[in-house]
Amino acid sequence: MFTMPSLSQAASKFGQPESFAPGSWLRQRRQPIDSVLYLESGSVMLGVSQDSSMRHQLGQVDGPAWLDAAFALQDRPSCLDMQAQTAGRLYTIPLARFQAAVAELPVAVRQLVKDLAKAYCSQTELAVSRLAQDAEARCAQWLLHHATPATDGVGLRVTLSARKRLIAAQLGIAPETFSRVLRQLREHGLIAGRGNVIELPKPGALEVLALG
Repeated sequence: MFTMPSLSQAASKFGQPESFAPGSWLRQRRQPIDSVLYLESGSVMLGVSQDSSMRHQLGQVDGPAWLDAAFALQDRPSCLDMQAQTAGRLYTIPLARFQAAVAELPVAVRQLVKDLAKAYCSQTELAVSRLAQDAEARCAQWLLHHATPATDGVGLRVTLSARKRLIAAQLGIAPETFSRVLRQLREHGLIAGRGNVIELPKPGALEVLALG
């Protein structure tokens, strides 16, 4: 009877784990994978980074867990950036050794694992694609939803009654992304004003953007 080894048992065959510090980048997306990461302990944020900060946060993984084994099984680069949120320990397993270990699994188990990996990669890449495309649409929707008529009767305005960090959290994006989108909307003349009051001189154009 075949018994699947535990994650820690499987990873421990490849050597000793290394320690990492909070804030460390453990994996950069779209980079060729020559090793597979197994998180023995600690917490890691998954998402899409920009300018050395996490632009979109897709989730958080706490060890023990494989971080990018699904992408390695599909022979494709990870579409996620991975940043340590706490200190922890990590196994870095050479890709060839990982593939050889997978090849030793019974055929039915190996196929099941690869099918699960294929589904995970497809769902994750779709989520990343949607995040990258609709940050502007979500911001436009939020502005229109919270807009009231301007005092001069021309256009609309939004008063930011909460900190931008809290608004970004409502939208499911990083604060830096929210600020970047507002800056781009201002550059295109879709919003105006400074401080906590945002003018919407072209609500029609914002509605088009909100449709994605």
